[in-house]
Amino acid sequence: MFTRKIDMRMKILFLIFSFLLCLVVVRIFYVQIFEYDKLYSLANDLWSRDLPIEADRGLILDRNGVVLADNLTTTSLVIIPNQIKNKEDVTQKLSSILGISYDDMYKHVNKKTSIERVHPEGRRLSYEVANKISELKLDGVYLVKESKRNYPFGNLLSHTLGYVGIDNQGLSGLELQYDKYLTGESGAIKYFSDAKGNKLNLSDVYLEPQDGMNLQLTIDINIQKSLERELDNVVSMFSPDMALAIVMDPNTGEILGMASRPDYDPNNYKNYTSEVLSRNLPIWSTYEPGSTQKIITTAAAVNEGVVDLDKDTFYDGGSVKVDTSVIKCWKAGGHGQQTFMEVLQNSCNPGFVKLGQLLGKDRLFSYLDKFGFGERTGIDLSGEGTGIIFPLSKVGNVELATTAFGQGISVTPIQQVTAVSAVVNGGKLYKPYVVKNILEKETGNIIDKKEPVFVRKTISEETSKIMRRALENVVSKGGGKAAYIDGYRIGGKTGTAQKVQNGVYLVNNYIMSFMSVVPANKPQAVFYLAIDNPKNTAMLSSYTTTPIARRILLDIIDALGIEKQSNQIEKDLEWNDTPIYEVPNVVGINKKEATNLLKNFSVEYVGDGEKVISQSPDAGTRVEEKSIVRLMLE
Repeated sequence: MFTRKIDMRMKILFLIFSFLLCLVVVRIFYVQIFEYDKLYSLANDLWSRDLPIEADRGLILDRNGVVLADNLTTTSLVIIPNQIKNKEDVTQKLSSILGISYDDMYKHVNKKTSIERVHPEGRRLSYEVANKISELKLDGVYLVKESKRNYPFGNLLSHTLGYVGIDNQGLSGLELQYDKYLTGESGAIKYFSDAKGNKLNLSDVYLEPQDGMNLQLTIDINIQKSLERELDNVVSMFSPDMALAIVMDPNTGEILGMASRPDYDPNNYKNYTSEVLSRNLPIWSTYEPGSTQKIITTAAAVNEGVVDLDKDTFYDGGSVKVDTSVIKCWKAGGHGQQTFMEVLQNSCNPGFVKLGQLLGKDRLFSYLDKFGFGERTGIDLSGEGTGIIFPLSKVGNVELATTAFGQGISVTPIQQVTAVSAVVNGGKLYKPYVVKNILEKETGNIIDKKEPVFVRKTISEETSKIMRRALENVVSKGGGKAAYIDGYRIGGKTGTAQKVQNGVYLVNNYIMSFMSVVPANKPQAVFYLAIDNPKNTAMLSSYTTTPIARRILLDIIDALGIEKQSNQIEKDLEWNDTPIYEVPNVVGINKKEATNLLKNFSVEYVGDGEKVISQSPDAGTRVEEKSIVRLMLE
């Protein structure tokens, strides 16, 4: 009986130990098969170390593929304190090469960490410094690749591009707005060490960094260069408080060029104040628009049918009284009897007070809403302003009158360009944007294509057609004559807005501007130029902004390949204008007749015959009076 009990206990113990053994075997099998990767990774982390290799940021390109922001390869100093045997010696040598104190360097060398990046003294080292460190061949001292952002055109497009910090993170502009696309994924050189940090005799593993994506912009480098050049000229000539320019494709909302002064060099952004760095004036700045706002009032009046620009007339006696306020015309004594087309050409404030009254506050302010004033356009840049529009409940007769000619409200430059683009493109308001495509770095394949964003309809096609003709009239016969380009139908409107400070209008302190469209019959570009408080010049935008705008318009025509147009409205010549004539066809007629037909030109002859067999320039070419026409005689 006793023996049986012992046998039973032995069997139970055996079964228990067998079961436990089976559990151990199963657990080992599970760990070896199913958790191998996890455990290997955990173990690997204990004895592996990474030397970081920074990825390159994506490039930023213009619409034609010109690189506006790229990268320079530099080296940075990384140390592994546990691998350094003679810390005093290494500290002395590195502090001498880097030009920092022994104590500061010793803190890095003696740091209780697996890997220590020497920051900021050891970042972005020059070739000479890096070479000196490399030649020392010090244990525990490593030089790793690091990428440095580079802007090859310096100040060009600086506020739009933005800049990056020392760790290659975007801090402003597109660099900040699209940082998640531009930032790559860093790689590393993985090496193996024991618990004390001593490097083991195992092969290093290279983990390749993954570069960021490229941005392709809507910007045209040739148009941008033109804006930058002329704004530099503006600063040199007029010493303004600020100046800015924007060029937009009115049919899509694409920004073709955008610049402002003051600007900065993003390669050396630390040399500038936060005020200069943070203010992208074309989208941030707000001010009274002045007479360029008359484009919107005119479009609203035409669209509502309250005025026929060619038939309806207005008598300007030099001023108009609204309640207790007297609103004067810029021309002493006024313009007399005018059509409303001439009211726009002459930029007559009393005439626009009348248009405002014909519209009424409800309709006028509804068009301000339609055209996007008082709200952000939504351009893909940070820091956009909203402007200030009167609440309808606070709009009286005087506010209605001043709003009609661009005083009393506050708008941003980008709002104005976007609104005028809608006026001339058939009435379609588009959201402005700067990034055209996001591209894969290696292949150039489009990852994300930005399409035009239609916001709303503002005016009819017919109204837009009338407005294009009206703006061309302003340049041919009104205040925009200095922007006239023979053979190209230019539309435009000048603006001279008195500045306000603490609710009081400043004396002899104006923002002068010019809004233009090219070509007026089929717009491809809307261009806006503004100069804040120019010095040593006449206080009229027609003398200040329009000659500069003309030079930029010529560059826009060239950059976009705009062909000459027919049926251009002839310019009303002023005293300093040289008449332009069309060269007649004189081929095949005799020398005497040809000379008589070419009386407005200087004629040069080649040959001694009596019959003309060829001419230069060709017949139909328009050239200035007294230009040379060469005739080849038989």
